[in-house]
Amino acid sequence: MTSQLKQRILEDVTATMRAKDKPRLGALRLVTAAIKQLEIDSRSDLDDASVLTVLEKMLKQRRDSLQQYSDAGRQDLADQESYEIAIIETYMPEALPAEELAALIDAAIAETGATSMRDMGKVMGLLKSRVQGRADLGAVSGTVKQKLAGL
Repeated sequence: MTSQLKQRILEDVTATMRAKDKPRLGALRLVTAAIKQLEIDSRSDLDDASVLTVLEKMLKQRRDSLQQYSDAGRQDLADQESYEIAIIETYMPEALPAEELAALIDAAIAETGATSMRDMGKVMGLLKSRVQGRADLGAVSGTVKQKLAGL
């Protein structure tokens, strides 16, 4: 099963090459290289969920780098990271609204029967597949902790 998301990225690489848009092409090649690396490591074609995982990881790395470059006063490098973040984000699904995310968290807590922090792993395991690519798992984790601590 070939990933439609991967196919879309590859088509965009071709279109970008034809348009001679070198900065965008560089960012897209980083994405395709990361996808191909994971395919080689796993010896299989990636599905959309796996491609989203790769994109999420790339976004996290770039956001961390952006923060470090900004703190160090390296605006040129920070601008490059910001550009790559913007390109990668175009392939991510639309973010969940806060109310919908809160409802998903409440539903996952109820569904797993979570009553304390010891149940955090169960809740996050359930939520991960439901919010993948549509919410920052770090922020989701923080919200789940707050809710479980309040139970």
